Amino acid sequence: MNHQKGSRLSNRQIAILTGNSNPVLVHSICRSLGVSRDRAVVDRFPEGEIHVQIEDNIRGKDVFIIQSICHPPNDHLMELLILIDAARRASASRITAVLPFYGYARQDRKDKPRVPITAKLVANLLVSAGADRVLTLDLHAGQIQGFFDIPVDHLYSINVLAKYFMKKQLKNLAVVSPDLGGLKLARAYSKLLNATLAIIDKRRESSTQTKVMNLIGTVKGKNIVLVDDLVSTGGSLIEAVRGLKQHGCLDIYASIVHAVLAGSAVENIQKSELKEMVVTDSIPIPPDKKIGKIKVLSVAPLLGEAIKRIHQCQSVSSLFRKSEIEA
Repeated sequence: MNHQKGSRLSNRQIAILTGNSNPVLVHSICRSLGVSRDRAVVDRFPEGEIHVQIEDNIRGKDVFIIQSICHPPNDHLMELLILIDAARRASASRITAVLPFYGYARQDRKDKPRVPITAKLVANLLVSAGADRVLTLDLHAGQIQGFFDIPVDHLYSINVLAKYFMKKQLKNLAVVSPDLGGLKLARAYSKLLNATLAIIDKRRESSTQTKVMNLIGTVKGKNIVLVDDLVSTGGSLIEAVRGLKQHGCLDIYASIVHAVLAGSAVENIQKSELKEMVVTDSIPIPPDKKIGKIKVLSVAPLLGEAIKRIHQCQSVSSLFRKSEIEA
């Protein structure tokens, strides 16, 4: 099933659909593939229910539905589920849910009494709606892949983000993980950037506030790259920046995949001693939240290449340096 023209695909056997979560990213992905987005109406009935109608014929096609479960997450999740259901009933040959940002992933285990596991719930919903496989980027926890009984392709944006810092040629560099859970990712960054490694031991006091307790490693006199998968209100990030400055570091950069930027996050980042925060376009940043300290890098080429390889039944794992991620 190779309808490739150079590095581009034919619209004949592939269909790209999307909801309203991240149209700019979808446009960039389609441009990298050399295909047009298939037409679909995704709007609202007068009372607020989501109305979907796929306008192009997708019978027998390999359908990729691209949707980030970002603000407002409930609307965008429902758009995705209804699009999957519509594609299944339109006789698509295969349906791949492409989630640049997998929302509801932070509750991935029962860490307190009487709490849900929403990451598993979303997985169940996607499969029940009719998804045949999932393509996603930088899950909050890698084990979420195990919540699915369908194939999951889990991409990492580390090469996109690390390349930016390589070009900066920062001297005397240390990579810092803001918690023990991000140690594997931070170690991969430290290998790529040829930097030392440090870890912040913090205590979470609420869903939006943390307190730095200890610092494992040396940061005095070093430039810092803080790495994490997402920034929401920015509370943990800003507290980490304060703690690092107290230990005598130089400039602090942050490498974050998913820029949720809820509440007063942008204002907090702007006022902080953070020199620059580098993020991806997995979540769109509204114009009123675009500030000089935030640099956006596109993951469209990465996702586009993965879609092409899935469509052509080629290996996807070669898109990232697996040994570095799992080191």
